[in-house]
Amino acid sequence: MRLFINSLAASAGGGLTYIRNVIPRLAELPAVQATVALGPGLREEFRGFTGVDFLELEKPASRRFWYEQTALPGLILRSGADVLLSAGNFALRKSPVPQILLSRNSIYTSADFYRDLLSRHEYRMWLETRLQGALARKSIVWTDVTVAPSEAFAAELRRWVTLEPKQSPGAGVSGDRIRAIYHGFDGDAFQNDFSQLAPEVEEKLRGADDSLKLLFVSHYNYYRNFETLIRALPFLRDRCAGRAVKLLLTCALARGTNPGAYDPAAAADLVRKLGVSEMVIELGSIPYRQLHRVYRRADIYVTPAYTETFAHPLVEAMASGLPVVASDLAVHREICGDAAIYFPRFSSDDLAASVMQLVEHAGTVERMVMLGRERAKRYSWKTHVEAIVELAGTLVARK
Repeated sequence: MRLFINSLAASAGGGLTYIRNVIPRLAELPAVQATVALGPGLREEFRGFTGVDFLELEKPASRRFWYEQTALPGLILRSGADVLLSAGNFALRKSPVPQILLSRNSIYTSADFYRDLLSRHEYRMWLETRLQGALARKSIVWTDVTVAPSEAFAAELRRWVTLEPKQSPGAGVSGDRIRAIYHGFDGDAFQNDFSQLAPEVEEKLRGADDSLKLLFVSHYNYYRNFETLIRALPFLRDRCAGRAVKLLLTCALARGTNPGAYDPAAAADLVRKLGVSEMVIELGSIPYRQLHRVYRRADIYVTPAYTETFAHPLVEAMASGLPVVASDLAVHREICGDAAIYFPRFSSDDLAASVMQLVEHAGTVERMVMLGRERAKRYSWKTHVEAIVELAGTLVARK
C-alpha cells in the first residue's frame, strides 16, 4: 500500500512533533510505501529512510490552501498513492483517492479562543480564524474519515459538525467518520540524545538550581493562556517564603521570537507590572531532542491552556517523572487521569493553590509521579502508525 502524506502545514509545535515521529515508523513497515509533501528545510531531518519519498514544496501559508486544492491531486495520482493522509487540519475537496484527515487544532471549535481574540482587539486574527474554521469544518465533510488525537476532541468535533455516512467508493459507510486515535510517545527515543544544552540555557538553569522550578513547554500563543500562569507567580512567591520560585519557559516573551502572529507584548508587560521578572526564566526554543534535559531539571510541570487536543508535553512530563498541574479540560483529564491536579482554567489563585498542594504534600508527589510514569506508557507512536495504516487498509479494501 502506498500513502501520500500532506504535511505542508507542519511548521511548529504539534505538527512538527507528529511528522518527526510518524515518518520514521512508517519507514520501518515493509508493506507500506509513502510519499511525503513537506516544507523547505525539513527534508534534511529524514535522510536515509527507505520506503519514503519526499516532495519538498515551498509555498507561503497564504497560498498553501489554494495550492493544495489545485496541484496536489495531480501529484497524488503521479505518486501512485492508494490513500491520502492530510495532516494539517484541512482536506482536499476532491481527493483522487480515499482520504484520512488529521484534525488537531482546537482553536477553531473554542469559544474561549474567539472571546480571547476580541478582548485583545485582534480583530483580523478573529476573522481569519473564523474563515479557517469554516474550511476546517468543511474539510471534515469532504474527507472519508477524520482522526482526532483524543476521545475528548473527537467528541468536540462531532458536536461541531453533523455528518451523514458517505456512500462513495472507499468511504467509511459505518457512520463513524470521526474517530480517535491517540498520538504517541517513545520514551526511549525521547531520552536518547546526549548532546549538551546551549551554554546560555545551561547557565540559566544552573541559576535556578536551589529554586522551586515550574516548567511550561510551549512557544507563546494565546490559547496556552500564559497570562493566568504569570498571575499566579506573586501568590506563589508569598506562600514559598524562604525559597525562590522560578517559571521555566521554552520561549521568549518578545516579538519575532515565536511562530505565528501571536503578540507576547501583553504577557511581557504583565511580568513587569506584577514585579515577577526575576521569577520568569525565558530559555528560548529548545531543540526537541534536548527537551528531556529540561524536564529533568524541573520540579513540577504546569499547563494553563484553555483549549487542547492532546498536549504532547503532558506525556513527556509524566514520562520524565514530573507531577502535573493542569487546567481542568476534558482532554487533560483523559491524557493524565490521576497523575495530575486540575484547576479552573482561568483561575490563577487555584493554579497557585494546586502547586502549593504538591509543595506541601510529598506523598502526593510520589503517588502522582508513579501514576504518571505508568500512564505515559499508554501512548505509542508505533501503535498510532499501525492504527492509521489499518484504517487506510480498510478504505482501500472498500474501494
